[in-house]
Amino acid sequence: MDTSASASPRTVTGRIDVHPRGFGFLTVQAPGSQEVLSAFIPPPDLNPFLAGDIVTGTVTAGADGRLTASALSLVERHRARVYGEVVSRKGTQYLRIDREVANADWVLDAAGTAVQHGDAVVANLVDGKCVLAYRLEPGADRSLERIIARHGLEKEFAPEVVQEARSLRSVPHAVGARRDLRDVPTVTVDAPSTRDIDDAISVLPAGPDGALRLLVSIADVSEFVKAGTPLDAEARARATSVYMAGRVLPMLPEELSAHWLSLVPGEERLCLTVELRIDPQGRVTAADVYESVIRSWARLNYDEVAAFLDRGEVSAPMAPVKDVMPWFRLAAARLAVARGARGGMEFARDEARFTFDAATGELSGLVSERPTSAHGMIERFMVAANEAIATWMLARGLPGVFRVHEQPDPSRVEDLNAFAQASGFAAGFGRELTPLALAAFDRQIAGAAAEPALRSVLRRSLGPSRYTVKPGPHFGLAAPLYLHFTSPIRRYADLAVHRTLKGYLHGRRDYLDEDPAVESLAVHINGRARAANRAESDRHHVLEARWLAGQVGKEFPAHVVRVKPFGLVVQLDGMLVEGVLPAEGLPGGPFRPDARELSLVGKQKSYPVGMPVRVKVASTDEQLGRVEFGLVG
Repeated sequence: MDTSASASPRTVTGRIDVHPRGFGFLTVQAPGSQEVLSAFIPPPDLNPFLAGDIVTGTVTAGADGRLTASALSLVERHRARVYGEVVSRKGTQYLRIDREVANADWVLDAAGTAVQHGDAVVANLVDGKCVLAYRLEPGADRSLERIIARHGLEKEFAPEVVQEARSLRSVPHAVGARRDLRDVPTVTVDAPSTRDIDDAISVLPAGPDGALRLLVSIADVSEFVKAGTPLDAEARARATSVYMAGRVLPMLPEELSAHWLSLVPGEERLCLTVELRIDPQGRVTAADVYESVIRSWARLNYDEVAAFLDRGEVSAPMAPVKDVMPWFRLAAARLAVARGARGGMEFARDEARFTFDAATGELSGLVSERPTSAHGMIERFMVAANEAIATWMLARGLPGVFRVHEQPDPSRVEDLNAFAQASGFAAGFGRELTPLALAAFDRQIAGAAAEPALRSVLRRSLGPSRYTVKPGPHFGLAAPLYLHFTSPIRRYADLAVHRTLKGYLHGRRDYLDEDPAVESLAVHINGRARAANRAESDRHHVLEARWLAGQVGKEFPAHVVRVKPFGLVVQLDGMLVEGVLPAEGLPGGPFRPDARELSLVGKQKSYPVGMPVRVKVASTDEQLGRVEFGLVG
C-alpha cells in the first residue's frame, strides 16, 4: 500500500477509530495482507461518526508522508447503544458520549424521562439519534457501565429467561442409560472464587500394558438448555461469559451456571465424559465419548494441587482422593512429554488480579499471579480432551465449531525475528516458523524479567485463533485438530459441540461435514469473543489508572508492546500494567507508524515493538482508563 507523499488521493473503505483527545483515524487493512493504513481524521470530520463505523473516505498524503482522511460517508454501523453523561445547554439536553466512542455531544431524546445535567445514562441509537434507554442510579460504577455499553454487552437477563432457568432446577437428574461414575474418585480444580465449575477429572491407574485412563467429565449443559428456547437464544446472543475485575456477566443465569449445572462436591451431576487412554510415551491412543453421571469427591484449588505436585503435601480436602493424586501427576507428565516433542507454546500465563475490599467494594490491591504446576496440569488435560473430541468428530464426519490457528506467513515470521532482536533475544526462525522453533523461543523467554510483556507481544504477533466449521491445525498448540469442548457453561462454542455429540450418540446421522449454519454461528461467536476480550481489557485499564493515580512521578522499567498512530503502548516489567507513551513526547519526531504498525518511525530514531524503555507515570485518567507515561533518559 503506497503511503508516499507523491501518492495521489484515493477513495478507501475502512473502520473508524476514535481517540479520546477528540481526533480519530481511518484504518484500512490491505486485502490479503497484514499491512495496515492509518489516516488521521480531524475533529470536525469525525463529529457525525462513532468508533467502529464502516465508512468510505478520501485519503491524501501530506509532504511529511502522514495521511489524512476526509469526505467521509457512513456505510455501516453495528453499534446499537452508547453510554454518556447528560449536558444541558441553552434549554437543550445533549449526551456527552463515551470519548472512546465519539468525539462530539449528540442531542438526547429523553423519551419522557426526567434527567438532569450530569446524570449518567445509556441510550439506544435510533435512526442516527440518541434515545434514552435508562438512567444509572446514584453510586453506580460509571466506568464499568461505560465499558458494558461500549462493547454491546448485556447485564441482565430477560424475565422469561430467568423463569426458564429457575424452572430447570426442579427437573430431577435421571441416570438412565448413562455410565455411572459416581463411585469413581473425581475432583474439580479451580480458583477458590470460581462458581461456574464445568469440568471434573478422574484417573484409572495403569494396567499391565502401562496405559492409564484419564476421564474428563464436562457439565452436560445441553441436557437442560434446549435449542430454540428463550434461554438458548440469550446464551447464543451473548456467546460467552465476560470476566471483568469485580463483575462477571455470565452467558447463562446464575441459577444455572453457579448452582444446578456447576459440578459442586457431593452432588450428582449429568456430564459428557471423554475417556482417554494414555500410553507410557504420553500418546493418546484411544478416546471414548459417552453420557455419564458423576459425583465430585473433592473441590480442590490450584495452590493445594500445586503443593502436592511440587512437594507431596496432601491437604484436608484432598484426603478422600489422595491415592489417585500420583496418577494425575503421571498423566500430566506423560502428556507434557508428548506435547513437548511436537512443539508449540505454553498458553498458561502471568495474570494481574485486582483485589477489592469485602466491606466497601473499593479497589484494595494488585497481585501478579504466576501459573503454577497445577495450572499446567489442568491445561494439559483440557487440551488433550479438546483435541480428542475434535479428532473423534472429524472421523465421523460431524460438523464442529473448530478452533483454528494458522501458521504465520513469511511476513509475520520476519516480524517475529525483528521483535526478538529488539527484545534482546536471538530467534533465527528462518522464513518458515515451525512449532518446534516456536517452542525453543518460548523456552528462551521463560523466566526473563520482561516475560509477561514478551509473551503478550508474541501472542499478538502470531495472530488470533478463530472458530470455523472448516477443520484445520492449531499452530500455537501444535495440534493437528482442535476445538472447545470443556467449558459449555461459559462458552457457546462448547455447547454447540455438545449438542452435535449428543445427537450422534443418540443415533442421528444426517449431518453435513461443513454445515453453513455452523459456520454462521462461528462468525457470530468470533465477534462476541472479541468484544468480551476488549471489555475485559478496558476494565483492566480503568483499574490500572485507579491504582497508579497515587504513583505519579514514579519510574519503572518497561517494554514496548504495541505501536499506535498516536504513540507507543508499553507494559511495565513484572506488573502487567500498560500505558501510553505519546508520540509528541518522544524526542526526534515527528513520528508515524510503519506500514505494519511494528515500529514508530522518526527522522532520528525508531521505537520497535519489544524495545526496552524506562518510563515514569505522567498522569492517569480513570474515566478513560488511561495511564500516560513519560520517557526517562
